[in-house]
Amino acid sequence: MTSLADALPLRHGPALPNRLALAPLTNTQSHLDGTLSDDEIGWLTARARGGFGLVVTAAAYVQRSGLAWAGQLGVSDDAHLPGLTRLADSLRANGAVSVVQLHHGGLRANAEASGEQPVAPFADERSGARALTTGEVEQLVADFASAAARCERAGFDGVQVHGAHGYVLGQFLDVARNTRTDRYGGDAAGRARIMHEVVDAIRTATGPHFQVGLRLSPERWGIDRAEAVALAGDLLTGRELDHLDLSMWQVGKTPEDDPTRDRPLVDDYLDLPRHGTALALTGGVRNAADAQSVLDRGADIVCVGRAAVADHAFAARTLDDPAHPGPTFPVTPDQLRAECVGEAFVDYFTAGWPDLVATPA
Repeated sequence: MTSLADALPLRHGPALPNRLALAPLTNTQSHLDGTLSDDEIGWLTARARGGFGLVVTAAAYVQRSGLAWAGQLGVSDDAHLPGLTRLADSLRANGAVSVVQLHHGGLRANAEASGEQPVAPFADERSGARALTTGEVEQLVADFASAAARCERAGFDGVQVHGAHGYVLGQFLDVARNTRTDRYGGDAAGRARIMHEVVDAIRTATGPHFQVGLRLSPERWGIDRAEAVALAGDLLTGRELDHLDLSMWQVGKTPEDDPTRDRPLVDDYLDLPRHGTALALTGGVRNAADAQSVLDRGADIVCVGRAAVADHAFAARTLDDPAHPGPTFPVTPDQLRAECVGEAFVDYFTAGWPDLVATPA
């Protein structure tokens, strides 16, 4: 049986010291220009100090037009390098493998925050997004690669490409709405093309010891489930990725379009040959037993979200005690502050997850 304490060698770069990862979590703690704040560095460093073998940052925009919320981390400009370097140094000093999640909001970008019109694979009246030209898609691929190279210069061990949750790369996978007639639409291969091009471009732009992962949604957001499984299989077969992270919301859930199915959705991916790529699962891990059950299903890495917000040392406590119950919800804003959660993140977590935060009467 695989243990949460087991180290995990990856295809490139350093091995993970254990199987517990901090999931990439929106926290709105960066400055308005995308530079890192002391609060965000402190929040992430505390999770490294608290035992997580892999620490993944919040989504970081690779183009200003892709900024999706005020307070989002940026990796689009060399002006972001000083803060990124501080963070990479701090995470390494505290024993974690460090990864920046690369992101573009597409039609979910925030024009008010970015000052730019959103762009997406297709025009969208509701968001005001216009459709990217073929040349602009090619530039987007190049900017993902440039951002990854910038992260490498800052000292991070790797990046994770955000292809999930209906952001720009996931929008290309939308079966109904991606009606492009160039090579980035038309059929399943066209819709998935940008994912492969981004991964290949990052590999070309970075060194042989730099890690590259990708996060994928297995359903929703206009995605065809069979296409998502085929894409995952192709990415694994390509042997370019160090990890593939499936964002499940609940690891053991059945498909939303077929809730009567007797096999969990994740089983479609656990059956795929991995060719040396680690499979990470995210969704609903609240305690040590949950984390071990994810490994027992066949995952290689267990990503922890809400429990890691409420307890910076969740990983260390879980590694020490296989019966660790995890934090009890709801928590109070003061409890979050005591766990190195900055004020902007306290506000975001309280507003976005009222069932998890008990506010004073």
